[in-house]
Amino acid sequence: MRIALFSGNYNYLREGANRALNHLVDYLERETGASVHAYSPVTDTPAFEPAGTLVPVRSITLPKRNEFRLALGISKSARDDLERFDPHIVHVSTPDILGVRAQSWAIGHGVPIVASMHTLFETYLDFYGLGWLRPLAEAHLRRFYRRADHVLAPTPELAAGLAAMRGDDRASVWSRGIDRNRFGPHHRDMAWRRSRGIADDEIAILFFGRLVLEKGIDVFIEAMRAAEATAKLHVVVVGEGPARPLFDHLENAVLLGHLEGDALSRAVASADIMLTPSTTETFGQVILESMASGVPVVSADAPNARALIEPFRTGLLCTPNDPQAFAASVSVLANAPSLRAAMGSAAREASSVYSWDEASRSVAAIYKRILAKDI
Repeated sequence: MRIALFSGNYNYLREGANRALNHLVDYLERETGASVHAYSPVTDTPAFEPAGTLVPVRSITLPKRNEFRLALGISKSARDDLERFDPHIVHVSTPDILGVRAQSWAIGHGVPIVASMHTLFETYLDFYGLGWLRPLAEAHLRRFYRRADHVLAPTPELAAGLAAMRGDDRASVWSRGIDRNRFGPHHRDMAWRRSRGIADDEIAILFFGRLVLEKGIDVFIEAMRAAEATAKLHVVVVGEGPARPLFDHLENAVLLGHLEGDALSRAVASADIMLTPSTTETFGQVILESMASGVPVVSADAPNARALIEPFRTGLLCTPNDPQAFAASVSVLANAPSLRAAMGSAAREASSVYSWDEASRSVAAIYKRILAKDI
């Protein structure tokens, strides 16, 4: 198989979506003999080495979010490469200009299209005072996903939503995986906690992810302020982004910035509770990484979290955008060490069913069925 993959960010900034795409490409070339060309904006400072063959496209810095780049379509050099490559399948992962142009190219050349959902872009608008654009964004997304021959989403609930949007059954689940050696309770380090000013009798509450408004940082902060009255808490923030200054409102927050490798493994496993108020995730890789680390998760009751967390066994689900509900759940776990331990153990066990190779194998199977005209 020859797969042309189009991404708004394939490797210049590390995030959950492009990690999934790179795991997929690595699997396809390693296990199926496929060849993949990935068309994406690039920078001089990539976050990691790309899997497959990376083909740069023209792009500009995105206004107000200058860590991201906006692809301006398929440049002549990229188009020439695409024509020479002559793909069997076009896979689009971002509903941007590049993704739409790639769909048009595929339709014009009779090449089947697979579209994968990685981000709930329409939900971001409210956080930046652009809620009035949501109907237009939703109309664009409907057209984008309907133009594909098959669509992929990371959870059953989201896949069912795409199928309903399309009015057919050409929607499948593309789940995610976890490296349980990289993320595990064995990385917990009490000495490291003490070196960061976290006392042994304090409960370390983890905020884990990019520091952007749509992650629910305002709800997190308000919940922490309410919960501090009922338990000795210490906030640990793993991640970087433009909303970092918001954590200045918490006096005892330890801001670790972006971490990788052993430093990331240690920080996550050394937390006692992971709190994520975000309602804008499609999967929530940080939830799975926390679970694998033996850390119980308190999350907003959203489709991604419902797919990962078994309430009262591996974590707790709370009413979205309700700081008091999050504070109450944090307080319950903070004051019940045996419950925390039981949930952490169950969360670690539950993470074992997630495998990057199994997730990627499911996508390869869809590709093969499309080419065999079986779906």
